[in-house]
Amino acid sequence: MRVVVVASLAYSLVNFRGQLLADMVAAGHEVIACAPDDDAPVRARLAEMGVALRRVPMARVGLNPLVDLGTLRSLVALLRAERPDVVLAYTQKPIIYAGLAARLTSTRFYAMVSGLGHVYGEDASPRMRLLRRGVSLLYRAAVREARAVFVFNRDDRAEMLRHAIIAPDARVIQVPGSGVDVTRFAATPPPPGPVFLMIARLLRAKGVDDYAEAARAVRARYPGARFRLLGPTDPGPDGVTAGEIARWADEGVIDYLGETCDVRPFIAGASVFVLPSWYREGLPRTILEAMASGRAVITTDRPGCRDPIDQGANGLVVPARDPAALAAAMERFCADPTLAARMGAVARRVATERYAVQRVNRLLLDTMDLSATRSDTASVAGPSFEEAAA
Repeated sequence: MRVVVVASLAYSLVNFRGQLLADMVAAGHEVIACAPDDDAPVRARLAEMGVALRRVPMARVGLNPLVDLGTLRSLVALLRAERPDVVLAYTQKPIIYAGLAARLTSTRFYAMVSGLGHVYGEDASPRMRLLRRGVSLLYRAAVREARAVFVFNRDDRAEMLRHAIIAPDARVIQVPGSGVDVTRFAATPPPPGPVFLMIARLLRAKGVDDYAEAARAVRARYPGARFRLLGPTDPGPDGVTAGEIARWADEGVIDYLGETCDVRPFIAGASVFVLPSWYREGLPRTILEAMASGRAVITTDRPGCRDPIDQGANGLVVPARDPAALAAAMERFCADPTLAARMGAVARRVATERYAVQRVNRLLLDTMDLSATRSDTASVAGPSFEEAAA
C-alpha cells in the first residue's frame, strides 16, 4: 500500500515516528512523509529508510485563514497526485487539515492525538475558550470519517467527547504513547546524588517555575542536591525568559544545560527525572525515555503524566502547580539514597513490558491493516475504548 504520514515538523518524523515509518517500509509499504519544513538531515535519514519527504505549507501556530486554506489546498493536491491508500496524521493542525483533505479525496484516514495541548487546558482564558470552540469544530469535521482515532492517555477520549469532537460511537483506541526504544535507551545505574533532571520546552505550563521554586526549597535543607534543566527556550508568551534562567543559575538553584538532539547522556547523569507539567500532555516521551533508562520519575497528577506511574513503585505523582508537594517528593530521594535505584529498576521493567516501541507500532499497524502479518492486538496494549465499552 501507499501511506502518507503528515506532521507539523520534519524533525518529529525521525525523532518521534522514525521506527513507525521504518516498520511500515519493512512491511512492504511505500511511505511518503509530509512536513512544512525541508530539513536536509531529516530528508537524508528518511531517504536511508526508504521514505520520501514532501513539503506542505503549514503554520505550526497561528490562525491565519489564508495560510490554513493554503495548507488544505496543498494537502488535497498531494493526495490527488499520490493517491495513497492510507493517511495518518498526528498533532493538531496535521490532523485537522489532513483529515479534511482525506474526506475531500475519499482517502482512508487515521488520526493520532498525541496530546490536546494548551487550547484544552483547565485554566484557559476567555480568548482561549473562544479559540477552543473553533478548534473543536475543525477537529470534529476532520475526524468525522476517521477509521480510528489513536489517543495516548485514558483522559483524552472523555475530553474529546465533552467538546463534541468525536461521537460516542467513534472508534478510539488508546496506545501506550509513542513508545520507547528500550535498546537505545538502555538502563544505567543512577549516579550518587541526588541529581534531579527536568527535560522540556521551557514553558511555564511545563512547570519550569515550580521546578525552580521546589529546587530552592530542597537545597535549603539538602545543599548537595543538584537540579538540572534541559530543553529549548520558547519565544511565546508562556515561555520562561533567558533572564529568569540566568538568575536561577546565578543563585545556584538550577544548572541550565541548554538543548540537545540526544538526551541519553543527560539522563545517565541524573538519578531522578522530574516533569511537573500542568500542560495538556498526551503521554510525555521524556518520561518513557527516563523510565527505560532506569530512572525514577516525579511528575504531576495530570492527563498523560500520571499514566505510566505506579505511585511509590516506579515514581511519585504530586499535585500540579504545587511546588511544596514537589519539594517534599524530591526530599524523599535526598533522605533515602537507595530509593532512586529501587524505583528506577521498576521503571525499567514497566517501560520494557508496556511501552516498548515495537509493541506500540504493532498495535498501530494492525489497526490500520498495514501489518505484514496481523498479530493479536489485545496482547500489545490495553483494551481499546470500543472493547472497554463492550
